Amino acid sequence: MLICGIDEAGRGPMIGPLVIAATLIDDKDEKKLIALHVKDSKQLSPKQRESMFDDIKKTVKAYRIVPVSPQEIDEAVESEETNLNWLEADHTVALINELKPDKAILDCPSPNIKAYTTYVKKKLTIKCEIVAEHKADEKYPIVSAASILAKVTRDREIEAIKKRIGQEIGSGYPADPNTKAFVEKNYQKYPEIFRKSWESYKALIRKKGQKRLGEF
Repeated sequence: MLICGIDEAGRGPMIGPLVIAATLIDDKDEKKLIALHVKDSKQLSPKQRESMFDDIKKTVKAYRIVPVSPQEIDEAVESEETNLNWLEADHTVALINELKPDKAILDCPSPNIKAYTTYVKKKLTIKCEIVAEHKADEKYPIVSAASILAKVTRDREIEAIKKRIGQEIGSGYPADPNTKAFVEKNYQKYPEIFRKSWESYKALIRKKGQKRLGEF
């Protein structure tokens, strides 16, 4: 039986892409992933994740990594027809349809697991058992593997932004003081890297505007 695991990284930050990854393996080979000591990416150090990245790609039967741009995220968040959960579900469906597993295990981003599962099943063009759970990346090695691929790719994307811009941007998360300072200074200079639909981003821009008014 072919099993697919799907997870994402970078859902909360206001800088950079959301990265969704899928890994596919024959269930009899899943022990090879266990031998690599795969875990939820949040339980591993950056060095550990990096060291596992290529080993996972060599061990699984197939994998796919999909970066979702800030612009695509903004369109979904500000749309009346969809939202961030359904955007992730749409990419998940595309990955399942492409990899054609017998069973797909999803780390569910929605609080409503039943609604998310129903949405995914309706859009599938293949026959596939869907298992959607919270914290699936902690329970299933195949989802842990996808979690690591997604997280390493997301971290590399952020490093690439830092290198291109040549300054400190922080983690990209709204609570990070370095990120806040960077957004306030550079929101007009590098608009393509920001998720403008984030309330935290909008609040910083409003604050910046108020500061400017107060300067006169």
